[in-house]
Amino acid sequence: MSLFFTIIAFIFALGLLIVFHEFGHYLVARLCDVKVLRFSVGFGRPLLRKYWGKDKTEWAIAAFPFGGYVKMLDEREGKVAPEDLKRSFNRKTVARRFAIVSAGPIANFLLAILLYWLLFMHGISGMKPILGQIIPNTPAAIASFESGETILKIGTEPVLTWQDARWLLLGHAIERSPILTVEVLNQSGEVIKRNMDLSKINADDLDAKFLKKIGLNIYQPLIKPEISQVIANSAGEQAGLLPNDKILVVNGEKIVWWNDLVQQIRDNPGQPLSMKIRRGNTEINVDVTPDIVIENDKQIGKIGISPRIDQSKIESLLVEVSYPANTALVKAIYKTWETSIFTLKMLGKMIMGEVSWKNVSGPITIADYAGKSAQMGIASYLGFLALISISLGVLNLLPIPLLDGGHLMYYVIEIIKGSPLSEKAMEIGQQLGIMLLFILMAFAIYNDINRFISS
Repeated sequence: MSLFFTIIAFIFALGLLIVFHEFGHYLVARLCDVKVLRFSVGFGRPLLRKYWGKDKTEWAIAAFPFGGYVKMLDEREGKVAPEDLKRSFNRKTVARRFAIVSAGPIANFLLAILLYWLLFMHGISGMKPILGQIIPNTPAAIASFESGETILKIGTEPVLTWQDARWLLLGHAIERSPILTVEVLNQSGEVIKRNMDLSKINADDLDAKFLKKIGLNIYQPLIKPEISQVIANSAGEQAGLLPNDKILVVNGEKIVWWNDLVQQIRDNPGQPLSMKIRRGNTEINVDVTPDIVIENDKQIGKIGISPRIDQSKIESLLVEVSYPANTALVKAIYKTWETSIFTLKMLGKMIMGEVSWKNVSGPITIADYAGKSAQMGIASYLGFLALISISLGVLNLLPIPLLDGGHLMYYVIEIIKGSPLSEKAMEIGQQLGIMLLFILMAFAIYNDINRFISS
């Protein structure tokens, strides 16, 4: 995946989310008869600008793209002509100001609903929730799950794909459910209920490797140890390995399946491996030294080869789920609500120290996900956009000065006390908001750099 493709996918995502968010503010401001002076995508010096509409609103694209704003007529920010006083933001009732400010995050939630609605109507492809190897001494092993079983329900929720399963299991893990009932179909066709204890899951376990932490692997068909592709300049190419080579023996151990080969390579970073391979009708010996790669703070070996896979076996493990328009809309609304609540819970757990701050992502990670999801296809990219739009909506509703939620907090206080907060109180609030946002961004960028270095 090229860096250019990743940048384009990220810029499009960022631009779409910012425009929707700010258009929410703009549209409700116009409905409330507030004069809009500028609609800016980005901050700083405008690179492009155009004046449009009866109010000659300035529409601009600015130099610093991480955000945007809608500038409204306001007596606190400059002199207002007498004929425009009634259209000034600060002259509007607190209810109207509340509606204008909350419209931005609401627009992000509406965008997520639209994207999920399109996804659910179009159809979402996923892996069937068939269990692979169960990892010993984990909650799944203690609950007696077995390889080859298919997950039917988690709690009371039906499960159709591994995406469903991971989402539901993560939600229960955050709540540290002591008894989670999981309904499975075994290979004999029997429906069995298993009880899994997630009460001892640690904060650091709630990461990308979460399923493995609780003992579950996604089922993968057994693959023969035959090479399909050798990456250029890899250890495999330097050793002389070629496509169609069949690996027979590594360091005296017979290789039956591809996973056996992978394990040998991973366990021997930087250590020479003696391989016996079959090339055509001839058996030959090859020595290869795996490259040393850091993965999860651990050294592993890689030689840059990929297996030959029977595509029909892979397709048999896939399922596509789609719904009629009405059902898809209901599910889209529920998915957006559920994801929003989950995001708030995660933030709350982070503040309480029950979930690691390593889960906070910054612009580098988001850009990486944008590129990867776009490469996987339109459905994956739309799902990514919906998730980020929800995150943006939730983040902006947090009661932090400078964010929309901070302004909404001020308006609630104004309603309770019957008058606006003093300029001094709002100034202190802004300083606290800047400090909190700086700390959050510092965590996000640190995590981005740490992931980049460890990858």
